[in-house]
Amino acid sequence: MNFRHFIEHLDKNGELTRIKKEVSTEYEMAGIMAAMNEKPVFFENVKESDIPVVGGLVSSMDLIAKALEVEKNKVIPKLYNAMINPVEPEIVKKGECQEIIEKNVDITKLPIMKYTEKDGGKYIPSAIAIIKDPELGRNTCFHRLMLLDKKRFVARIVEERGTDMALKKTDGELDIAFCIGNSTSVLLAAATSLAPGVDELGMANALEKLELVKCKTIDVEVPRDCEIVLEGRITKEMTTEGPFLDLTGIMDKTRQQPIIEIKCITHRKNPIYQTILAGKNEHKLLMGLPRTPTIFNEVNKVCECKDVYITPGGCSWLHAVVQIKKRNPDDGRKAIEAAFAGHKSLKHCVVVDEDINIYDPHDVEWAIATRFQANKNAIILSNQPGSSLDPSADLTEGKKAITSKMGLDATTPEATTGKGFKKENYRKVDLNNYL
Repeated sequence: MNFRHFIEHLDKNGELTRIKKEVSTEYEMAGIMAAMNEKPVFFENVKESDIPVVGGLVSSMDLIAKALEVEKNKVIPKLYNAMINPVEPEIVKKGECQEIIEKNVDITKLPIMKYTEKDGGKYIPSAIAIIKDPELGRNTCFHRLMLLDKKRFVARIVEERGTDMALKKTDGELDIAFCIGNSTSVLLAAATSLAPGVDELGMANALEKLELVKCKTIDVEVPRDCEIVLEGRITKEMTTEGPFLDLTGIMDKTRQQPIIEIKCITHRKNPIYQTILAGKNEHKLLMGLPRTPTIFNEVNKVCECKDVYITPGGCSWLHAVVQIKKRNPDDGRKAIEAAFAGHKSLKHCVVVDEDINIYDPHDVEWAIATRFQANKNAIILSNQPGSSLDPSADLTEGKKAITSKMGLDATTPEATTGKGFKKENYRKVDLNNYL
């Protein structure tokens, strides 16, 4: 479902809370979303803007499955298939996102939010960024944007990733479009790290039909049915960006980052602004879920992988539980090594059998408690490339993060204790016969 159809679907089924009372973008809106545990919410009356705000649309696997119109257990296979079989989107002449064209730019009219009192400024964390690499072509990703004035943002551009690598091939400037209000398929594709030269919007089109339209002032294509498009250029000018919440829910440090000048704004008639809460469920799912198919694929190369869960307690980035069908004594160890290969930022991995519910932390802990021996079933790797999101890693300035990694093989060992390794179940009864 596209962005608007999904909102209508949730509204029709009573899954969208509409708030009619005037709400401020300064802390209040974020506080309400957090208090609601990020359930879908529509703010009709925004104090600082004429544009309504929606949030919480990708805050659970159930919502993502609904948006992709598949059962929850089919989400990972659907993502994986789209990753390996992208379909080039068609470019059309007209798009809903260009119903209104504003060349007299004032981005302060957007309902850009302040989320916490420690934020360095007002932020847009929900916009997808689209650029064209001079050699590799179109690249789509996320860059958080901190508002500077009516025409300028400063963007967090992660080093050695798509946009940064493209900038290094130019004179230090690059056209860029930011799209706000996107379908779940576009958001997931933008959050996915594909091989250089593979178009993320092709992945989005494989998930759900997507058509693009050319921007009005720059040579970049954007989803025709998104809500708001900011057409601009990354400049050589730098300024301080941050602090702002990162994936772990911890305030990220300040950095010198590029300033982006917005040249033109296009949008639908009566647009809807989409937001997410940094460091919370939507942020975690968008970051972590696209890594699940890559782990699943790598583990399946060495044994039969049944399921993968990148856990929210591990910031949906650093921890994973891998479920396998164990046939050989060393399958658990092989699965651990494959999982680390499938997600380079993974820090801790637990491998379990088919009878363990990987979405239940108590069940996973039970497997560790009853099937794992540290001196036999742990793999510890020192001085490994890690994630800059991990505050306990070696984050020496100017160097890649270094960490230690651990894998726990909590699959059933060869029985040597004289006891079994399976839970015994009580007889099932129909309580209606007794109560």
